[in-house]
Amino acid sequence: MSKPFKFKAFTINQDRCAMKIGTDGVLLGAWASLDHHPFSVLDIGAGTGIIALMLAQRSRAEVIDAIEIDDAAYEQCVENFEDAPWADRLFCYHASLEEFVDEIEDEYDLIISNPPFYSEDYKTNNEQRDVARFTEALPFDHLIESASKLLSEHGTFCLIVPFKEESNIIALASKVNLFPNRILQVKGHPDSELKRSLIQLSFVKTELETSELIIETERHIYTEDYIKLTKDFYLKM
Repeated sequence: MSKPFKFKAFTINQDRCAMKIGTDGVLLGAWASLDHHPFSVLDIGAGTGIIALMLAQRSRAEVIDAIEIDDAAYEQCVENFEDAPWADRLFCYHASLEEFVDEIEDEYDLIISNPPFYSEDYKTNNEQRDVARFTEALPFDHLIESASKLLSEHGTFCLIVPFKEESNIIALASKVNLFPNRILQVKGHPDSELKRSLIQLSFVKTELETSELIIETERHIYTEDYIKLTKDFYLKM
């Protein structure tokens, strides 16, 4: 049984979710820019709802929608939304991205996604976890094309992917007129390889702003940059 994960302003129940709270989701929820004051936000593949909840805490967005295809994760996300201080602004749809794009007329000012991405030949005995982890569940080209249809003219789309997929994502995005504006490349500690890329895309071509984040200097000794980024959320930061 997974214990609830307590953040400073809200609590996440995750006992029914294949994908537990991890650094990726928290990084993305903390890093996504709110400089354009989004009125509406969409979290694609919400899981526990962590990113949508972080954006509810950080922003004044009136509409914060999420979509989740997995039955158990959807139920858990709804429960986490209902228990949050911002319950009136949060809503989760139980749908595939394809269904959602077909049915929804609305556009969103900020779209965010921590997509499933283990395309390596790796399967565990837990089918629910594999679907959550596997690109087959949500191929990058489908994700990016769908986001381009749901994004408002001046909106931004932020996602986190393995560093090795960064150039692939930028190439796929260019096919639907989305351009990278900001990229944050993440490594676990100073001597490790780059592990993740957080990418902000929009329909506006700007000069690309690239930066690097190191999470720890040694085990559980976090860098100033990482603390600064996540301190509004983690209890112990």
